[in-house]
Amino acid sequence: MEGERPIYVEILIRAGVDEIWRYTQNPELHERWDLRFSAIDYLPRGSAEEPQQFRYATRIGFGLRIEGEGESTGTREDAAGARTSALKFWSSDAKSLIREGSGYWRYVPLSGGVRFLTWYDYRTRFGRAGRILDRLLFRPLMGWATAWSFDRLRLWIEKGMPPRISMRLAMIHGAARLAIAFTWAWQGLVPKLLLASADERILLARSGISASLLPIVGLAELAAAAATLALWRWRPWFLWNGAAMIAAIVPVALYAPRYLGAAFNPVTLNTGMVALSAIGYFAAADLPSAARCLRHPPKGE
Repeated sequence: MEGERPIYVEILIRAGVDEIWRYTQNPELHERWDLRFSAIDYLPRGSAEEPQQFRYATRIGFGLRIEGEGESTGTREDAAGARTSALKFWSSDAKSLIREGSGYWRYVPLSGGVRFLTWYDYRTRFGRAGRILDRLLFRPLMGWATAWSFDRLRLWIEKGMPPRISMRLAMIHGAARLAIAFTWAWQGLVPKLLLASADERILLARSGISASLLPIVGLAELAAAAATLALWRWRPWFLWNGAAMIAAIVPVALYAPRYLGAAFNPVTLNTGMVALSAIGYFAAADLPSAARCLRHPPKGE
């Protein structure tokens, strides 16, 4: 609408068109899986021929929410069984970056399921500042939220995982990742690079490693912190991390056992990291991921 690329998201869901239609066209079900909305309410209409109007709301934190309205502009089904549901939406809420927009959902039956896809675009308010904010932050965030929500819908339909559970697991996984990354970063930066702790030097020396290599060890731990975040969707990382923490206890026990009884000692630190690794590994078994969605239309469409 304003020169930016419209948002396109597509995913394959192994179910029938009627089932996916119910989960996406029923407002009580729709608001449960779609990260973009906190509430969707259909408004009464005088007859079945009138467009279905609705109100929507999105919580943005601190007790605030953005409200808007929309209406279905029509549905159609072709001879092959593919359905399309078109809509337009708008908001008079002064907090809303979106002024008005339109789009559609399409349901294309295949032998292995249904191609469920959406295309939508919108105009912004706040002039040039709004367009810049949309280009740099809001539009990428909306595209990601749409794709992540589509995969959460897939998990609900295909595996029976309620959206609240997939959200809870995603938060547990994220907390474990961030805690592990913070621990690696702190251990690499503070006692090894910034303070060059005497205890760290003693541990290296008693393990037969030159204390002059302490900064290299610190950089390696910072690299582990970065990898924990960079490999966000790679579940085996937790196994590697847990194994590394167990292995790291061995040289301490062999060459500097007195540290095992110290306050905040390697036993408690490494056990905590192993526990975080186990929590992250089990939580990551079935997580929604925006990466499972196509973000551009296939060539020729």
